[in-house]
Amino acid sequence: MARGGQVGLARVAVVVRAGAAPLWWLGVFAAAIGVLVPGLTGRRIGVLAGAALFIVAAAVVAWVRRRRYTALAGSAARAGKHDVLQDRRVTVRNWRRGHRWWLLLAFLAALGSAFAVPAAGGLLLAGCGAGLWLKSAWIGRREQSGGALLWVRVDWLADNAGRPAGKAVKGYRSTGIAAGDAAPGGARRKTPAAAV
Repeated sequence: MARGGQVGLARVAVVVRAGAAPLWWLGVFAAAIGVLVPGLTGRRIGVLAGAALFIVAAAVVAWVRRRRYTALAGSAARAGKHDVLQDRRVTVRNWRRGHRWWLLLAFLAALGSAFAVPAAGGLLLAGCGAGLWLKSAWIGRREQSGGALLWVRVDWLADNAGRPAGKAVKGYRSTGIAAGDAAPGGARRKTPAAAV
C-alpha cells in the first residue's frame, strides 16, 4: 500500500458501487426463485411486501451517512504527486473478496425467507443494490459539480475493503476529474484518462 511516503488511494464512488451489482443480481435471482415457492403468505402478498421492502431499502441505503460523505468531501485535500491511484477493478475485486461470505449468507437468507414470504427477501437484497447505485450516482454528481474526484486512503478502509465513510476515515483526497480509470460515480471510464 505505502512505500517511501506513498499513499494508496481508492475511489470513494467505486468502493460504494462495488456491492451494487452483486446485491442486485443475487436479489433478483433469489426473488425469481422465491416466486416459485407458494410460501406461508402466498405469492401476491410476498411480492407486494417485497416491492415495499425494495423501495424502503433503496431509499435507506441511498440516504444513510450522506452528511458524513458531504463533510469528508468538503474538507478533501489535494492528492500528492506520489500518491498511488488504485485501479477500479482492483478496488471492486478487493470489496467483493472481502464481502463474499456476507453476500453468500444474504443470498441464502433471501432464499430461505421465500418459504415464509415469497420473493420478499430477494427484493430486499435487490433494493440494497439499487440504493448503492443511487448513492454512487449522487457522489458522481458531487464530483462533476465540484470538478474533482474523491479518493480515500486504502489503509483507512475496513478489513473487508469497505466503509469509505467509516470512523477510521479522517478525510478524503481529491484529484482532477480525468484522473484514474473510473468516471464520476464509479462506472468504467469510456475514454482513456490522465494521471493525477
